[in-house]
Amino acid sequence: MAHEPLPDTGPSPRATDLRLAGAWLARHGLSGARPTPLLASRLAVRGRARIAAAFIPAVLIVASALAAVPAFDGREPHRPLPLLALTALVAGLLLAQLLLDWWVRRVDQRAGAMLSRRAAHPIQPSWRAVLGLPYAVFAVATFAGAMALAGSALAVPDATVRQLAVVLLIGLLGVTAITAVQLRHLLRRPVVAEDEESLTADVIMRVEDARELTTPSVQWSLPVVLLFGTAPGWLSAAAIANVILGMVACVALRVRTPSSATVARRVMSVR
Repeated sequence: MAHEPLPDTGPSPRATDLRLAGAWLARHGLSGARPTPLLASRLAVRGRARIAAAFIPAVLIVASALAAVPAFDGREPHRPLPLLALTALVAGLLLAQLLLDWWVRRVDQRAGAMLSRRAAHPIQPSWRAVLGLPYAVFAVATFAGAMALAGSALAVPDATVRQLAVVLLIGLLGVTAITAVQLRHLLRRPVVAEDEESLTADVIMRVEDARELTTPSVQWSLPVVLLFGTAPGWLSAAAIANVILGMVACVALRVRTPSSATVARRVMSVR
């Protein structure tokens, strides 16, 4: 006797995405708006891309630590192979991020092509509207602090510390290039909206993505991983202080700056 397939009683992926989109709207003060398939598909692909992108800095940190193993073990510190491998990995991670951005852009393009009409929006939101000057200054200051630690390590008259500084520089420049690519995609992607509510949601997504991009991970953790306990005491202390001061500044920035929904409404009011 053939067994009949059991009915699928769980929610479909489409229904789940719509439910999550409704919760996202309510969380951002747009509970009066109806969650549409357009918004649900855009939020879903961003969530999946964000999960995949979270592995990129983790892989970079682990690879940088592995590239520094010869220096930690006291072996010959000037072997070029680990540095070349790390540089190649950085290029591969940059390509992976480009592919993730392309995936998100393709979903947006397909969603936009199915719109019966588009909401009128004469200009793209600028970097000042999306990212904001405080977050831009924070990102630049974070990068400058990490680069200052790497430069100070290069000046230490110790071959092991200098080798670690080179690894640190490659990692920092790599994550900065990846972040720059993400920000460029974020600022240049076309607005996809069919009404006032979806237009506001589009701006909110941009603001949230931009703020998440400027939250440091590699810039804080990599100097501590590579320099603490190996570099001179003052440099190890500086790496720890860089993390503490950066976290205090990040928390203050989150508390004192307007929410993404407030920023989006301001952008909408001047369009």
